[in-house]
Amino acid sequence: MSETRSAMPVYNDRVVTQFALAAILWGVVGMLVGVIVASQLAWPEFLGGISWLSYGRLRPLHTNAVIFAFGGCALFATSFHVVQRTCQVRLFAPWLAEAVFWGWQIVIVAAAISLPLGYTQSKEYAELEWPIDLLIAVVWVAYAIVFFGTIGIRKVRHIYVANWFFGAYILTIALLHIVNSAALPVSFMGMKSYSAYAGVQDAMVQWWYGHNAVGFFLTAGFLGMMYYYIPKQAERPVYSYRLSIVHFWALIFTYMWAGPHHLHYTALPDWAQSVGMVFSLVLLAPSWGGMINGIMTLSGAWHKLRDDPILKFLIVSLSFYGMSTFEGPMMSIKTVNALSHYTDWTIGHVHSGALGWVGFITMGSLYYLIPRMYGKTQMHSVRAIEVHFWIATIGVVLYIAAMWIAGVMQGLMWRAINPDGTLVYSFVESVKATYPFYVVRLLGGLLYLTGMLLMAWNVVMTMRRPGAQPALQRAAAAA
Repeated sequence: MSETRSAMPVYNDRVVTQFALAAILWGVVGMLVGVIVASQLAWPEFLGGISWLSYGRLRPLHTNAVIFAFGGCALFATSFHVVQRTCQVRLFAPWLAEAVFWGWQIVIVAAAISLPLGYTQSKEYAELEWPIDLLIAVVWVAYAIVFFGTIGIRKVRHIYVANWFFGAYILTIALLHIVNSAALPVSFMGMKSYSAYAGVQDAMVQWWYGHNAVGFFLTAGFLGMMYYYIPKQAERPVYSYRLSIVHFWALIFTYMWAGPHHLHYTALPDWAQSVGMVFSLVLLAPSWGGMINGIMTLSGAWHKLRDDPILKFLIVSLSFYGMSTFEGPMMSIKTVNALSHYTDWTIGHVHSGALGWVGFITMGSLYYLIPRMYGKTQMHSVRAIEVHFWIATIGVVLYIAAMWIAGVMQGLMWRAINPDGTLVYSFVESVKATYPFYVVRLLGGLLYLTGMLLMAWNVVMTMRRPGAQPALQRAAAAA
């Protein structure tokens, strides 16, 4: 083996490739289920009569598949990819990294089976029952050992900012999951348990978890992607490294306190609601600081957006991130929340972040990562990436515009009162008025799913290209 070759670190890209391909697979599945539940809202009789295909069973399946299967696998893939390159070492305990992959896939499959069967904790984000919760905790601890172990054996003194964001998300999700999932098991075969909390305490813990799952799993983790893949694709350094550190600490501190804004006008004490609102408003500053830092990384390279569809995905994702992180604090204001809460405005807000920010930054990152896992510098079809970008963008715009309009309409109809104090509209009238927007939302979801299928095709063709060499084979050749 030559001296030059031996000086180059041999990275463990096998597990990176596995997670990247799993992300594509679960992305298609999760978005397909989303289209099905959107169809059920437009046409309630769709798949009617089959209990395990009912809306109440499939909605949590959709949430878990998109967030934890698609998003989670993408986070595993990119964090393992980035930490090796920025630390210039091979993954710590590669056998444990392999166990993390298979453990996470078992969690996903267990959720895909148990949720349609009705085994849930009846919580908004943490629906899985206690045996699966325990497995998640074990897998997550193993993930942390691999990630932080790799940082511990790094060959460079500096810890790149992307790893700060990945590290914060790993630690915080462990804390959130363990505290929110605390329960007393009462049945193994029935997977039944009693929550460790009750009443308003349970609600507060749930939304401390729920909002910070958004803040750390769906924000901090994907900001780790942003701080690595945008500079790499743009071939420019981060606009302001100092701003990235300020952005990190401000975001990490502030997000923890914003959860109570989900519980306005409930039994939660008024002071706690106000604390959540104030910190939500403060949260706008670090969020926009990160968005500006990412977009301004293109300074001097704006012309690349004309011809680079991967860069379009990455930069437009930041536009949706900025929009969502403006809208969120605005909706936390009590007077605005009085109109928006329980309406489809909230659904539009969630999906502008999920489809626009999380989806686009993930797709752009995977389009960069996957061909390099096969010894290539670009995907099989750059044109297909361009088509995917525009299909997905139109889909997101249709989706969120429909939900914004429907949500404001619902809020106004529900609060309309006659001079004698009676309601102007019955609830069923607001449901009837919402129907056209549900159909538009379904169309937007179908377009987004179509883009995901096009991406899956492009990935398969990239894997089959002449000369494509999987990461495992390249590692063996280098050794």
